[in-house]
Parts: sequence; structure tokens; C-alpha cells
Amino acid sequence: MPELANVLFFALLPVLGNFIGAISIEFHVASSRMVSHALHAAVGLVLAIVTIELMPRGLAAMENWQVGLAFGLGGLGYIMLMKAVTFVQSRTRSDAGSSTWMVYIAVGVDLFADGLIIGTGSAVSPGLGLLLALGQLLADFPEGYAAFANLQARNVSRKTRFALSAALVLPATIAALVSFLLLRDMAEWVQTSALVAVAGLLTIAAIEDMMGEAHESAEDRTGSILAFIGGFVLFSLVTTG
Repeated sequence: MPELANVLFFALLPVLGNFIGAISIEFHVASSRMVSHALHAAVGLVLAIVTIELMPRGLAAMENWQVGLAFGLGGLGYIMLMKAVTFVQSRTRSDAGSSTWMVYIAVGVDLFADGLIIGTGSAVSPGLGLLLALGQLLADFPEGYAAFANLQARNVSRKTRFALSAALVLPATIAALVSFLLLRDMAEWVQTSALVAVAGLLTIAAIEDMMGEAHESAEDRTGSILAFIGGFVLFSLVTTG
């Protein structure tokens, strides 16, 4: 089916962005400052997706209390995902190997969320699915850079890093297909509610996870603030195009 092919293609875009970010690590050793800048840019992009594309659609089609409820459910969904990661972490030994897997699981969870976003947007319209996929591609480049810089710092071999990066196709494509198939024939209010819930998930992930990691990497300076602004402006230019 052409629709499913489109969704699969869209879902591969954030994986591509992550992979390009991971590959760029192979050409130099990343500094903590560069990782912080990359994450700030990713947060700016994510918040632009939420404020420019997702929330306005919800506010135009739903009552304010419905928007708030859907947003809250999305935030709770993020908490559940993080609880699952913490559960897996509690079942492993706290050595260098298990720490590496926790970094990888976090990246996989992020791309799974990207797939949900793209599948949900594609159920509303192909154009929205593509736009959200492009936004996630841009955001996943700095995310991939930061995540695989972490793996590089843990002395994970290049071959293993490539294999781990390639395997990230699965969570993104599976989540995109499942969310698209579930939502494509649903009522408009259900699709819109799902978009707002995705906005909640993205917002919590950006502020609590990505920004927290950015601040752990290095303290804020002018460069990191400019990176945040640049990420937001970049997505606004993409939507204009």
C-alpha cells in the first residue's frame, strides 16, 4: 500500500538523522561542550515542533480542558517509558557494559517516540507526517551525535557502534506503523488528541531528559543558548518551506 510505504519512509528519516549524527563522531573526539550544544539545538527543534505544529492543531479543534488532558496523558506516557528503562537498568549490574546498554536503550526509546509522532501525524495527513519526520530528522542529528559520543567515550568499538545505530530502524518503523494503522480510521478528535498527547511526551522528554543531559555535559554559555535558538528557528524555516 502506498500509504504504508510513505509511513515507512517517513519513519526512516529520524533514523537517518541519528545515524548521520553518530557517523560524524567517527571523525573526531567529541568534547562535552559540543555535546551540550548539540543537545540544546535538539531541544530547540523539539519545542518548535510542539509550539508551531502540534499544539495549535489541538487548540483549533478541541476545548482547552481537552487539550490539557491529552497533553497530561502524553506526559504520563513518557513517565511510563522512563519507568520501563529504569526497570531494565535495575535488572543489570552497574558496570561499564550495562551503562552502555542503558545509553542505547534511551536512544531506542527516543526513536520509538519519534515513530509514534510520525505515525500519528501521518494518520492526520501525509503532509503533516512528512513535516514531523523532517523535524525529527533535524532533532535526531544532534541527539545521535550526543548519544554516540557517550558510547565513544565508553570505548565501545566502531563496529559495535555501527551495528547499534543500524538496529535503531526497528523501534522507529514499528511504532510508526502501529500508530498509523490504529489512528488512520479514527475520528478527527481522536487523531487530534493523539497529536496533543505526543506534544506532551515530546515536551517532557526535551525539558527533563535532553536538557538535563545537556547541563550535565557542560554549563550553559552563549554558544549553548545560541544553539537552542538556532534549533527553534531552523524548524520554523522548515515549516515555512
